[in-house]
Amino acid sequence: MSKILFIDVDGTLVDYTNHLPESAVTAIRKARANGHRVYICTGRSRAEVYANIWDIGIDGMIGGNGSYVEDHDTVVMHQLITKEQCRHIVDWLHGRGLEFYLESNSGLYASENFETAALPALQEYTARKGRDADVTVRGIFPEMIFGADLIRDDLNKVSYMLNSYKDYLDAQAEFPDLQNGTWGGAGETALFGDIGVKGITKARAIHALLSYLGADISDTIAFGDAKIDIPMFECCAFGVAMGSGGEEIRACADYVTDDVDKDGLYKAFVHLGLI
Repeated sequence: MSKILFIDVDGTLVDYTNHLPESAVTAIRKARANGHRVYICTGRSRAEVYANIWDIGIDGMIGGNGSYVEDHDTVVMHQLITKEQCRHIVDWLHGRGLEFYLESNSGLYASENFETAALPALQEYTARKGRDADVTVRGIFPEMIFGADLIRDDLNKVSYMLNSYKDYLDAQAEFPDLQNGTWGGAGETALFGDIGVKGITKARAIHALLSYLGADISDTIAFGDAKIDIPMFECCAFGVAMGSGGEEIRACADYVTDDVDKDGLYKAFVHLGLI
């Protein structure tokens, strides 16, 4: 029976230097040749999904941690932060002295000093993932746009630097009408906060796509490596965690495969009989 596969990108499909293992490409192409559908399910917006991923031949994507759903050339769902909400976020972050970037399908739009201010945090982020910390902001975000208008009506979400965990707690209080989260570390070790549309999760987006496809949740398999993927694991019939993933996601998994850069995705596809 054909399956519907939902694959996280960072730490699952690609490593944290954006390297896409050839074994993962082979696994996905073979699985699709066998009749399975493959969707990426990621925090990235469409502008951050590069040609090498589309060239694999995937069926579509869930982006913005669930705010955007696409099946081939059809947009199934797209929920956006309003322009008024964007203005509130930008003004609050500016007033607090927190650098940020706005995440849209058309690009990533950086605040005035993000490139220099964010570098230490991004170096720490890659180091925590066991990767070379000698990185640049433009190297990590080649699609990032500087100097653009920051009051927009096309936003999936906003990521901002945390000077302390209190910034995140205060953002929760300031934006109860929006979804507040963190990334780059667990709990108080988080490096960044993010703000998105209220109620958006990868799980909710999966249900929207399945409804569009007329498919059943019993035919789904999720692949991920981080806490943000837990709702995806909880809603899908089967969950596969990468060996390099966090303790929380591995505890939720039905199966733990190898690391992303040790052919983990390919090995999981073989184990599950997808290829």
